Amino acid sequence: MSFFSNAIQFFKEAYWELTKVTWLGKKEVVATTAVVIVFVIILALFVSFIDMILSTILGIILKLG
Repeated sequence: MSFFSNAIQFFKEAYWELTKVTWLGKKEVVATTAVVIVFVIILALFVSFIDMILSTILGIILKLG
C-alpha cells in the first residue's frame, strides 16, 4: 500500500471512530467546566499557601545563619 492509501484509510477509520463517540450535552459541559475551575482555584490557593510558609521558614533559617 502506498502512503496516500494508508493516509486515506487512517482518516476513514478515525471518522468512523468519531461517529461512535457520545458527546456531552451543554449542561454537562458547563457543570464539569465549573468543577475544574473551582478545583484549579483551590489548588492554586493551596500551592500559594505552602509556598508562603516555606519561603517564610527559609527566610528565618537564612537570617539565623
